[in-house]
Amino acid sequence: MNSYDVVVIGAGVIGSSVAFHLAKFGAKNVLVLDRGSVGAGTTSQSSGILRTHYSVKENVELARRSWSIFNDFAQYLGDEEASCGLVKCGYMIVAADDDKLEPLRASLKQQQDQGIPLELLNQQQAKELLPIAQFEDAALVGYEPEAGFADAYLVATSFARAARRGGVIIRENAEVNKVIIENNKVVGISTSIGDFATSMVISTQNIWTPELAVWTRRALPVVPERHAVLALECMEAKYGYNMPVFKDLASPGMLYYRSYGGNQMLVSEGVVGEKLNTAEVEQGDIPVDYIVDVGAQVAERFPNYETAGIASSWTGVYDVTPDWNPVLGKLPGIEGLVVGYGFSGHGFKLSPTVGRVLAQEALGLPTDVSLKPYSIERFATGELLIGKYGLGAVS
Repeated sequence: MNSYDVVVIGAGVIGSSVAFHLAKFGAKNVLVLDRGSVGAGTTSQSSGILRTHYSVKENVELARRSWSIFNDFAQYLGDEEASCGLVKCGYMIVAADDDKLEPLRASLKQQQDQGIPLELLNQQQAKELLPIAQFEDAALVGYEPEAGFADAYLVATSFARAARRGGVIIRENAEVNKVIIENNKVVGISTSIGDFATSMVISTQNIWTPELAVWTRRALPVVPERHAVLALECMEAKYGYNMPVFKDLASPGMLYYRSYGGNQMLVSEGVVGEKLNTAEVEQGDIPVDYIVDVGAQVAERFPNYETAGIASSWTGVYDVTPDWNPVLGKLPGIEGLVVGYGFSGHGFKLSPTVGRVLAQEALGLPTDVSLKPYSIERFATGELLIGKYGLGAVS
């Protein structure tokens, strides 16, 4: 039986980041296993938005540190050909004079206190940055000039390539059957390509985390949830790459938007989606009623898009925890098991720093940020990471 110092389950954007950082911190005998190919699971379904705006301060810090890596991606990876596909167009978030106004005000102040470059705009300034939108109902507008969007699949494959250069072995199309645990210690892993001895497993299984719950006989609260993304095309209004990503807390669905090139915009809801009974990444049906409802909300903010057509669409699946925030760190009671799951739609934004801290945790190094707030134990103690806007993807 081959032996590895560390085995990583999952080669999405989180697992690939973990693999790269293990090599960066000097680990020499690392194996990564993925049931498919690098970045081909839920990572490939990401809208790729990058922002530091969160109403949970711990997430702001993870995002801030991750942004600095995205902003200097090739140098950080030591690969001049590496790219994350970064488009720095800014990020704008708006609330009307309703129940989201004071939560947004508090979140923006929190960001400013944490040193995030941030501007407060009036309606005219917002209109100048995003002229295809109307802001008559905007009571508060926050703007992050350094934010934008990038390519999640490109980030995952770049991390994986850099990890391989660092000596990490990545095996694709390798199904994990179980983590082997004896006397509450990890001793190995059983897979479709054979069994391997190891004393440390890092699980980044995303929506497949319930499998780990079966192997460990532990409760790992997470539910797969499907969300739809629409690409709308309007010949009368171009959503150019120079226009900011937009978050509309004033809309019923707390919609988010970004440029998709030319006359197309991506749009999706930021609320609870369709809960699934089993983990799957197959494309789901998008009901006509959903399209009509979202289209009506889009037209309220972007009047020219009232006659827009659908250029394309897809569904993505989130791994959602009870408080819509991730579980990071060691699993209590099992020596040699570190987990990172439950990103609830914002794993890509946090992936560089999450990969760093999970690698640090597995190697016994001090972590860049405290993982205590993200401990699984918070679900028992009630110390939940609750966002100020209610359940949804802006925690």
